[in-house]
Amino acid sequence: MAVLSNNSRSGASRTPHDQQHRERGRFARKGRILARCLVFVGIVGASSCLAPPVCAKEFEEYRVKAAFLYNFAKFVEWPAPSFKGPDDPIAICVAGQNPFGHVLEETVNGKTLEGRSFVVRNLPNALQAGGCHILFVSASQRKNVDAILESIRTPGVLTVGESEGFAMNGGVINFKLDSGKVRFEINPDAAAKAGLSIRSNLLSLAEIVKKSERNRR
Repeated sequence: MAVLSNNSRSGASRTPHDQQHRERGRFARKGRILARCLVFVGIVGASSCLAPPVCAKEFEEYRVKAAFLYNFAKFVEWPAPSFKGPDDPIAICVAGQNPFGHVLEETVNGKTLEGRSFVVRNLPNALQAGGCHILFVSASQRKNVDAILESIRTPGVLTVGESEGFAMNGGVINFKLDSGKVRFEINPDAAAKAGLSIRSNLLSLAEIVKKSERNRR
């Protein structure tokens, strides 16, 4: 007589119901993992994440950059024609792929500066910055930086980038990573050309750069 081992008896005692139950359990676990990933990527926005640590690092980077964009407004004076009235909001525009997700909106939500609220706009056409007070040019537009800066015909646009050489090529402020920390450069000549006045306490925190001779026009 054949003797069933414990494993054999265990396998023999399994019913279709038990198998369905285990399958549902596996699918449920996979579904929960996928849902968490999708929620996290949704928060980060359009940035591509290869693994959770990378996502977390990018999320923190853009959370800091969003806070900087809000705080820059406290240390910049725009020319009077930049606003149509005393209640006009300060428009922060994002040119190119938006790496902030909802973080930028959440950062400025409910905030006011000298009676002005903030609005965030994503530009469908990076060459149309009319009505923007702060224009963030994302890294996705690094090849179009010159064209974007040249397209700004009205004064009063604080251009902020995150690509190497952005400030040196005529942008006002450029983010850079230094040992994993977000720092920034300021080009005072570009600010003056845009009709912007930047307070000295912000300048003292930045690396000051000049437009390169190669790119002077």
